[in-house]
Amino acid sequence: MSDVKKVRNIGIIAHIDAGKTTTTERILFYTGKEHKMGEVHDGTATTDWMPEEREKGITITSAATTCSWKDHQINIIDTPGHVDFTAEVERSLRVLDGAIGVFCAVGGVEAQSETVWSQADRYKVPRIAYVNKVDRVGANFYNVVQAIQSKLGANAVPIAIPWGVESDFQGVIDLVNMKCFTFSEETDGRSVVEQEIAEDYLEEAKEQREVLINALADIDDSIIEKYMEETLVIEDITSCLRKATLAQKIVPVLVGSSLKNKGVQLVLDATINYLPSPLDVPPIDGIHPKTEKKATRHPSKDKDLCAFAFKTAFDKHGDLTYLRIYTGELEEGQQVYNANTNKTERINRLWYMHANTREKCQKALPGEIVAVIGLKHTTTGNTLCKKNALIELEKMDFPETVISKSVEPKATADKDRLAEVLMIISKDDPTFSYKSDEESGQVIMSGMGELHLEIICSRILNEHKISANVGKPRVSYRETVAGVAHASFTFEKQFAGKNHFAHVKVKVEPVEKDSVEIKSQVRKNSIPEEFYIAIEEGIQSAATSGDVGGYPIINLRVTIESVKHNVDSSDSAFNAAAFSATKNAIQKASSLLLEPIMSLQIKTPVSYMGDIIAHLGSKRAEVGDMQVDGDFRTIIAQVPISEMFGYADTLRGLSQGRATYSMQPLKYAPVPKEVQEKMFYF
Repeated sequence: MSDVKKVRNIGIIAHIDAGKTTTTERILFYTGKEHKMGEVHDGTATTDWMPEEREKGITITSAATTCSWKDHQINIIDTPGHVDFTAEVERSLRVLDGAIGVFCAVGGVEAQSETVWSQADRYKVPRIAYVNKVDRVGANFYNVVQAIQSKLGANAVPIAIPWGVESDFQGVIDLVNMKCFTFSEETDGRSVVEQEIAEDYLEEAKEQREVLINALADIDDSIIEKYMEETLVIEDITSCLRKATLAQKIVPVLVGSSLKNKGVQLVLDATINYLPSPLDVPPIDGIHPKTEKKATRHPSKDKDLCAFAFKTAFDKHGDLTYLRIYTGELEEGQQVYNANTNKTERINRLWYMHANTREKCQKALPGEIVAVIGLKHTTTGNTLCKKNALIELEKMDFPETVISKSVEPKATADKDRLAEVLMIISKDDPTFSYKSDEESGQVIMSGMGELHLEIICSRILNEHKISANVGKPRVSYRETVAGVAHASFTFEKQFAGKNHFAHVKVKVEPVEKDSVEIKSQVRKNSIPEEFYIAIEEGIQSAATSGDVGGYPIINLRVTIESVKHNVDSSDSAFNAAAFSATKNAIQKASSLLLEPIMSLQIKTPVSYMGDIIAHLGSKRAEVGDMQVDGDFRTIIAQVPISEMFGYADTLRGLSQGRATYSMQPLKYAPVPKEVQEKMFYF
């Protein structure tokens, strides 16, 4: 696609089971990319290509694909809806220009809807909303619109309304054109019939169109003037609506039923009409990695290359690196420079991705999303550019892991193979980590939740064919200090035939920050830079394990109060002195054991609410807000993750399978004394 104006980079974002993947399947079908629609429930969805995705009927990894609609190229990323895989949404939104938020007409705005919406807010991504499943029993289009407004703080304005609801849903009324559209069942919705709005829906359509006009008038005064003078034309509405959407002042809302093949073409029209091209978004900002001065790139093929690696994926033919091209051009055989690793890479092969299949790309242009094979030194978050035009784009932050499992190969011969596989998975997934437990000989894997680690174990056992014993889930505890303490240490030893000396004094104190913060009262130019770096490394090393259970320390500030050095000083001496001084200070300040607390949302019929709340009391949960939604109640609570293993089965039993829940990491909090005593003394 040579015309960047006609490119759309969009993500499909939503809560699990809202219908993201089904909607993506219809988009691929109606754009002619696929000749047969896949179904999630049949395990045939194109973008759910992993065996684990097809088995469980959920999206686990974000899948990229490309299609065309009305002479526009649409690059789509179908993202997961389960909170355990929220990092996939994070890195997708990082490189997308626009998004389609899918909402269930029955469930409305659910827990993960709020999470992905806030992620899109953070990256300032313009959005349209699509209310799906309006044919289902209990569907209420206007309730969902109101929930988007109240819960997400978005100015949600319908540009289409349903013609009928639940089993009477027949088609979609377009408020911009004031026409009604139906979708032929004989052609799986491909044949779209335009007709006049039915008499019994005309009044409602007129009222909702006035809501739309008033919303646009708040942004552009000329709209209401033309409306009153009866000179307002459709082009005025679409032009103003596009500007308002790009400025994130309005979220246009559409409606349909993807499973019943109704309404998806209008979503495609809205995508090209209202969501941005790469030229409509602000230039990308970064820094010059050597001078640290601000650097900006505008989307143009005539500019120097700037591409961002937002995902890596294991491939038997060579690792795939997914790139968003911001400026310049990229083609096979080209030499590129990694601004993060200071390494030169060669582009061996270049592809357009279609889930797990690929199409040859001769040349990638600004705004395009492509995959490259053969990059050896590039990982998620790296910037590729020209060596004589350096720029480093902002990296991505991913949440801390909250749960762990042990894994141990059954055969000694598989030990090295397991280490290789874990390294591959950790490179692909920035929210997965692992380490060896020297005492037990086991490998401890850490991830975002039970399902996350379950999927990884399945890949180890089935995809990579390694026989292994997998332990039960365990909590990723952390530690911090209870108070303020000072300590110093003088390192004075002789080794390797040379004297080594260093003296470091530090102060430790608790802070509200999920990391170790290092401050200094010592002027950096008062000691050689390598000594200062060694001190920081010694402090970080001391904070890798606390006194209670040897867990990593967070919420900690270490202040370097003073240092002493002489002719015998060395970086290794300062590293050791800083390590010991920090360890001594942590012991003096007393350690606190911290546990991950989850934000829990349970949606249940009102008749089961009492039993569920009573059971939460036994889980050390703090029940907060309670929201009313017809015959359902949404219980919002905070609960330690240690109490929630296997909760899906418990909730199913308490509600006869009718309640659902979702969790996401919220914070770390001190473990109650009585719970801690049971952990370590019984």
